Amino acid sequence: MLAYFVILGLAEGIWIARIPTVMEQLHLADDVLGAYLLVGPAGLVLVMPLAGRLTDRFGSARLIRPTGLAVAVLPVALCTAQTLPEVIGALLAFGIAGGALAVAMNAEGVRVEQGYGRPLMASFFASYSVGGLTGALLGGLLAGRPAELSNVLGSTVLACVTVAIIAGGRLLPEPAGNWPARSAQASRPARAFAPPRLMALGLLALCCVITEGAVGSWSGVYLRDVLRTPGWFAVAGFAGFSLGMVAGRLMGDRLAIRYGPAGLVRRCGLLAVVGLAGALCMHQAAAAVAGFAACGAGLSCTIPQLFSAAGSADPDHPGRAVSWVGGLGYLGLVGGPALIGGCASLAGLTTALCIPVALGLCVAGFAFLLDRPGAGVTPPVREAVALSGTEPGRSAGSRSR
Repeated sequence: MLAYFVILGLAEGIWIARIPTVMEQLHLADDVLGAYLLVGPAGLVLVMPLAGRLTDRFGSARLIRPTGLAVAVLPVALCTAQTLPEVIGALLAFGIAGGALAVAMNAEGVRVEQGYGRPLMASFFASYSVGGLTGALLGGLLAGRPAELSNVLGSTVLACVTVAIIAGGRLLPEPAGNWPARSAQASRPARAFAPPRLMALGLLALCCVITEGAVGSWSGVYLRDVLRTPGWFAVAGFAGFSLGMVAGRLMGDRLAIRYGPAGLVRRCGLLAVVGLAGALCMHQAAAAVAGFAACGAGLSCTIPQLFSAAGSADPDHPGRAVSWVGGLGYLGLVGGPALIGGCASLAGLTTALCIPVALGLCVAGFAFLLDRPGAGVTPPVREAVALSGTEPGRSAGSRSR
C-alpha cells in the first residue's frame, strides 16, 4: 500500500517542479496561472464524495488499482502538454484520479491500521512526502535538461506502472462474503450532510490544509520580499518546511502510540503555531527557515490522524467518512491561496500569515475531538489482514511496499 502513496506524491512533485516551465512556454501571468492551477484541486474536491461511495460499495482495493495506474501515467500528459486546453484537461484528469485514489488509499489505510492494532497512517503519509520530494527533485533536473525529458519521464512512468501493478496484488482482500452485504448497504440513500463529528473533523482538516498551503506557497515569497533574501535562498523556506514534515511523519506513529491521537494533534498544533509565529517575529532569514521547518513538523501528523479518526468513526463506511473529512479539508487547496493572497494585498504578507497561526491554535484547542472511547480492532479486519498474508506483529512496510 505504501507504493501508491509514493506514486501519488511522485506524480505531484514532478508536476509542481514543471509549473515554471509550463508558465514560460504558455506566456501566462501569475494571476492567470493561479486561476488555472485551481482546476486540479477543484476536480479533487468534487470527486471525493463519489469516490467515498464507490469505495464503500465495491471495496477500496477495487478503486485503488485503476486510479493508481491513472495517476502513474498522467505525469506524461502534464509534462508534455503544449497548449492551455491540454494543460487544463490534464490537470482536471489528474485532480479526479488523484482525489479518488486518495480516498481509497486512506480507507484502505484505516483497515490496515485496525488490523495491525496500532497507528500506521503517519508512515503512509511519510511515504507520500518522500515521493513528493523525489518527484520535485526529478522534475527540477528535467527542467534543466529538456532534451532528456521524454526518456527520463518515460522510464519513470514505466517504473511507476510496474510497481502499481505489483502492489495491486498485495492489497487487503475483502473478507469472504462481505461484498454483497457491503454493496446492498452502500446502495441505501446516502446522508445529505456529514454527521456532526465528521463535520468537526473536516473543519479541523480545513484549518490544517489552509495552514499547510499558506506556508508551502508563501514561505519563499516571505523570505524574498519581506526579509529581502536572495532568490536562491528563498527556496530554503519550502525545503525546510518539507523536510520538517517528512521527519515528523516518520516519527508520527510512535508519537501517536505515546500520546494518543488527540494528544499528538494538540502538540502538533502548538508546534506549528510556535514555529510559524517565530518565523514571522524573528526577522532573520535563518530563524525563519527554522520556524518554517518546525511548522512543517507540527503539521506533519495532523491530517493522517484526522483521516484515521474519520475512518474509525464510521467503520462500516470508511470511504464515505474519509471523503467527507477530506473533501471539506481539501477545500483549503482551492480557497486557501486566494485567502492569503487577498489579505496580503490589503494588509501585507506578514499580517496575512497570522491567519494560519490562528488556525493552528484552533487545531490545538479542538484536538479533543479525536478522542474516541472504546476504539478497537474489528474481527473482520483482522481476518482480512490474515488473508493478505500479513500478521499484525510485522512491520507495515514488510508487506505493503
